[in-house]
Amino acid sequence: MMEKLTLSFACADYDRIRALSIGTVKPTGINLIHLGLPVEEIFWRLTKNQEFDVSEMSFSSYLIAKERGLIDYTAIPVFPSRFFRHSCIFVNKHSGIKKPSDLIGKKVGVPEYQMTAALWIRGFLEHDYGVKARDISWFSGGMEQTGRHEKIKLDLPSDITVQPIQEHQTLNNMLEDGEIDAFITARAPSAFLNGSSNIERLFPHYVEVEKEYYLRTGYFPIMHLIVIRNAILEKHPWVANNLITAFEQSKQLVYDEYNQTAALSTSLPWQVNEVERTKSIMGEDFWPYGIEKNISTISAALQYSREQGLTKTEMSIEDLFVTSTLFSKFKI
Repeated sequence: MMEKLTLSFACADYDRIRALSIGTVKPTGINLIHLGLPVEEIFWRLTKNQEFDVSEMSFSSYLIAKERGLIDYTAIPVFPSRFFRHSCIFVNKHSGIKKPSDLIGKKVGVPEYQMTAALWIRGFLEHDYGVKARDISWFSGGMEQTGRHEKIKLDLPSDITVQPIQEHQTLNNMLEDGEIDAFITARAPSAFLNGSSNIERLFPHYVEVEKEYYLRTGYFPIMHLIVIRNAILEKHPWVANNLITAFEQSKQLVYDEYNQTAALSTSLPWQVNEVERTKSIMGEDFWPYGIEKNISTISAALQYSREQGLTKTEMSIEDLFVTSTLFSKFKI
């Protein structure tokens, strides 16, 4: 019997990968060692040191790193993190920002300009509301802690300006004090969570806005994807599809739990209602993997990356994903 291939796997602890992390689902031929780390740590260690065999990675960072040849990894179409981002624009109430177009000419904070949440937010601001990246003065740095920097060096067009904040500053405090007018982020700032009277969401009824956005565009924004070290793919090309099968099996177990009305798998009191509502809008497989079901969303991210000055060339989907994963799933 062939010995299993042992691979390290860095990924946050999502419900959709939990069966893999605890071993309920085992990829064929692979002994997967899950390292459940915070995503910021995973991204930093992957980008700077390429420490893991298989890893979660920021979609936007992957596009930049792949174009520049900064990483020796290739993606498979598995997306551990997806998120609608209209809820993630926060404004100072005294800034005069009442609608998206009011962001033009304003000072807007972002933890990292190249982060995926910001990519998608700038994308819908431009295409739905006419607010382009060059229309805003960007300020980057730590949200709650000082000293955060871009993981990948920016190389932006001259009409897009990103100014790092001072080392002693945080974007949370700057928004609270009115030193910046707005803040786009992957997490709500603590001042807002603590009930600040100075901060509000740009889209207070964001669920309805996001529902309309999805029904109109079909985009369920991809935040992170899974990448595999190229040396492993070259020596063991079967790894890519075996992992995809395992990720699908792990996700299906979550779907199965959601369908059990007798015992809730989360702490949400109205989980059943939320699952039924989500399916009525997005279908049974509302968290799809694979190229076929995600091609328009992937293509949009590629377009936004170029428009926002993050990437320079017109990369294709074939440039980004393991070749054997580009085709429809085989039928049994």
